[in-house]
Amino acid sequence: MQAPNFPTTELFTLQLPSQQDSIAQLEVLIEEIADKYQVSEDTFANMMTCLSEAVNNAIMHGNNNDPEKKVIVNAEVDGRRIVWTVADEGPGFDPNHIPDPTAPENLESLTGRGVFIIKQLADQCVFNDRGNEIELHFKI
Repeated sequence: MQAPNFPTTELFTLQLPSQQDSIAQLEVLIEEIADKYQVSEDTFANMMTCLSEAVNNAIMHGNNNDPEKKVIVNAEVDGRRIVWTVADEGPGFDPNHIPDPTAPENLESLTGRGVFIIKQLADQCVFNDRGNEIELHFKI
């Protein structure tokens, strides 16, 4: 009798300098995982948007564009879902006190929509207590 074939967990990690061109390495990893696990186009697009935004926020707001500080990106794939984490070396922030980008006074602002977009596109979004790490879940 053969043992059941349970999906195994696979881990991926990137350590990125806090520079805008680091996003290219992130995009390569997202594409690699999406191809390997046959992620749908919609989920791929959502992951690309959310992770680009999260890493950009970590670089700009968390690490203040300091190339000496790192952004750590992890992906854990278990066959049914991908859990991404993005962490920076900054002091963090309170994600519960972000201005609402849909409020009339914020509609014409050029910034301030990233966390809102991430929360709309990811299946689940969790910040750590310090506010310097975000965990994003996507069903595949």
